[in-house]
Parts: sequence; structure tokens; C-alpha cells
Amino acid sequence: MKLTGGHDGPKVRMLGGNGTRPTAVPRDDDDRQGMQLTKTIRVLLAVALALAPVLAAADSPAPTPVVPSADSAALAPPAPAVSAPETSAVPVTQAEPVRRGRQDGRRTMRRLPANLGHGTVGVWNADNLVPFLVGGVAAGSASFLDDDVRNSVAANQLGWGSTFETGGGPIYSTIFVAGMFTAGRLAHGSRFRAMTYDMLDAAIVNFAYTEVLKLAVGRERPNGQDNKSFPSGHTSNTFALAAVAQQHYGWKVGVPSYLLAGLMGASRVDQDKHWLSDVVAGAALGFIVGRTVVRVNGRPLEPGSGQVTLSLSPILARHVRGLQMSVVF
Repeated sequence: MKLTGGHDGPKVRMLGGNGTRPTAVPRDDDDRQGMQLTKTIRVLLAVALALAPVLAAADSPAPTPVVPSADSAALAPPAPAVSAPETSAVPVTQAEPVRRGRQDGRRTMRRLPANLGHGTVGVWNADNLVPFLVGGVAAGSASFLDDDVRNSVAANQLGWGSTFETGGGPIYSTIFVAGMFTAGRLAHGSRFRAMTYDMLDAAIVNFAYTEVLKLAVGRERPNGQDNKSFPSGHTSNTFALAAVAQQHYGWKVGVPSYLLAGLMGASRVDQDKHWLSDVVAGAALGFIVGRTVVRVNGRPLEPGSGQVTLSLSPILARHVRGLQMSVVF
């Protein structure tokens, strides 16, 4: 320790054992990553919650018509009597009002398992034939350009894709979808509430299809990291969410959503994590899943559709004994 003078009085300086200043201990890398993770989680939750009032504002209910009171009706002059022609009495059946918003009965937590099943099966509907063909042809054509695109990107790599790689990973995408779903449950706008519900549904269905394809195809990544290259999960997930947003809010929200999803796919090629054909296939898969979930979840409810029926029946044969179980949802 050394005392030095000055205008502000004596100052104390701590010196090392050999008379030198102790060097600052660098902050541990794990601490910096932990702080960065905390900040990112806060930002994603803030974005999800901030979108709720913005998108829900478009769902403001129509003004309630003013019904004249009894006093105003008494002051009004009586209308002249007009004799109507005699007609035969025909019974009129009034249509049942369509339930919307929180009471629509379709996008509820109770129906989430059934909606997930319908969305998974609905991917194979004939309505998706054209997207399947276009996506398959595009991915097959892109496979001939895989090596050329990779070499071109490697020669001009800028490293910008690391941000999208982190933000589109499983942890952050799960936080974003969960935050949007929570905001939708708290919002009063029926369209925003339905969109966030379909986002959660689409993310789960898309994850299942993506992982099954990765295991079935077993394509090696261009950087040799593993054999889960086809299709790109980052790309399929963002395109599924973009398709849901476009189906609910139109192209005013769909265009920027698809542009963001396209940047996500390009970042996977920039980071040498996927081939070009992996990204194209992931985009097609996500688009199909997103539009399917919105279509399936938006169908009118059928009588008894909210119930899940479990039936058990014995199997009795000459050399066979067993139990058959079926689930109807």
C-alpha cells in the first residue's frame, strides 16, 4: 500500500507484493453467457407481450347498436297502419349463432391434444398437394446447387448468421411461442387469441415432423457435426409461425414474417449448418404445417367433437387372446 498526496487529500493505492498493480481478473465466460441469456429471455418475453395489444387492437368488437328506451318510444308518433297481404304461415328456423373468441369452443386447452392429432393427420389432406409438389421439386432442384452455394458462401462469409442461429434455436423459439401463447390467453381479441393458439399447435406438429424426417433421412451436415441435416428445423419452425400469422392477419403481417423466415433459412447456409436443399425443404414443410393447423382448427365443431372416446374390446380366437383399444377424438 502506498500513500500519495493531492488536492483532495491523501490517496491510497493497493500494490502487489513486488510493488506492481494487481492485474484484473477476467470475467468467466459462463458468467457472460448467463447474463446474455437472461437479457435475451427478457427481450423475447417483452416482444411477445408487447405484440398483444398491437395485434389485438384489430379485433376490437363492433359498437353495440343503440336501442331506444321506453320513454323515447312513447314520444314518437305512431306509425300508420298498413294492411299486409295474407300469407301462409311458414315456420322459420333461426340459425344457431356462431361462437367466437373465448367461447368458440375450438381453440381451448381441453381440445389441444385433439387439435394436435387433427393437425398432424391434416398435413396429408389433398389441399396440400400443390405445396407438396412445389416444395419437393424446389428442394430436388436446389440439391444440384448445394456444393456451389456452399463454396460461394464460404468465400464471402460475413458471419451475420450467428444472431439468427441463436434466436431461432430450440430454447429461444420455445420462449417466444410460449410468451405469445400466454399473451393470447390474456388478450380479449379473438383473432390474436386464435393466432397464438395456432402458433403453439403448429410449433409442436412441425417439431414432430422435422425430427422424424431428420432421423429417417440421416443426411450429414455440411460441417460434419451430425446426421440431422435434412430438413432445416430452424427454417421449418419459422416458416410454420409465419404461415400462421399470414393466415390470420393477411399479407400485411405475412410479408415481413416470411422475409424474417427467409433470413433464418439463409443464416443456416451462412453458418455451414445446412445445405441449400435442406433449407428449401424446411420452408416447404413449415408452410404446409402452418396453413394446415389454421385450416383444421378453424373448422366448425361437430356434435360431440369435444369428447374423447376410449373403447376396449377383447380379441378371442382359437389361438389368439388379446385386448383391442381405440381412441376417437
